[in-house]
Amino acid sequence: PYGSPQPGPYGGAAPGGNAPPGVDPEAASWFQAVDADRSGFISVKELKQALVNSNWSTFNDETCLLMINMFDKTRSGHIDVYGFSALLRFIHQWKNLFQQYDKDQSGSISFNELQQAFSQMGYNLSPQFSQLLLARYAQRSSNPSIQLDRFIQICMQLQSTTDAFREKDTGLVGNVRLSYEDFLTMVVTRMM
Repeated sequence: PYGSPQPGPYGGAAPGGNAPPGVDPEAASWFQAVDADRSGFISVKELKQALVNSNWSTFNDETCLLMINMFDKTRSGHIDVYGFSALLRFIHQWKNLFQQYDKDQSGSISFNELQQAFSQMGYNLSPQFSQLLLARYAQRSSNPSIQLDRFIQICMQLQSTTDAFREKDTGLVGNVRLSYEDFLTMVVTRMM
């Protein structure tokens, strides 16, 4: 990311033109730079060190873990170059959506922008719920706002819990009756 790519695992230049099939050469090159321990895999720690928000803060641990788990096909806690390439495409799509909702181009999502984003994504959520999310995920300030990492985290969790709710709301009425254990099962299987 800063200057030339890091050397590959055996010395010499990182593979720019000889990326594995189906992997963008730029993603393969960045993978080599991010794979600090040269294990051939990216850990949560390595991913966190590689990703920054518009205010230069690193991505938070929770978001990095969610994304690693999403692209970790072997359930090993890390991703290979294929998973990393898919993760970069995923982040790029979320960044484009984030920038679309960041109307004032401040690099963060304000309360009003968050409300509008939810509405445009098809969620009918109260202003109180959006305030709750800001209180939970925004950095403390007089004008709280959400950075890209937290936006990705909120949207992933919202989508996951909505999918779980829809499985129970077979009549699509917006209400379900759950036992406490069903509720906990829904949360544990979708968010942890």
